[in-house]
Amino acid sequence: MALLSITYGVILILLGAEGYYNTIGLFGVTELHAPTALIPASFGAVLLVCGLLAVKANIRMHVMHVAALVGVLGALGGLGMGGRRLPELLNGTADKPAAIKMQLAMGVICLLFVIMCVKSFIDARRRRKLAGM
Repeated sequence: MALLSITYGVILILLGAEGYYNTIGLFGVTELHAPTALIPASFGAVLLVCGLLAVKANIRMHVMHVAALVGVLGALGGLGMGGRRLPELLNGTADKPAAIKMQLAMGVICLLFVIMCVKSFIDARRRRKLAGM
């Protein structure tokens, strides 16, 4: 689970860096670099730190629950903001289409992370239950 948090953290950091620096032109950013493009990187940094802290066995469960909460907030924020403006993007009338794409990408990435967290939490509970029997 710690490796999962680290992996998704790095993915979000790279997403934020791409949105800010436009290194490979993934989102077709033509406007000036906005500091808000680094929002996915900040979520990724928190997930990365949570993953690194989860290596310590005695705080793993607590840190991974924090990571899952960060994932939920990222999914709600990204999909909420981007989903609301999705019709504009599809119509071609969006004033900042790259921002909408970034929001949706962050939301989907965070949603996938949350799904993996829930699966891991369920599996861990089953393992504990089987070990206690």
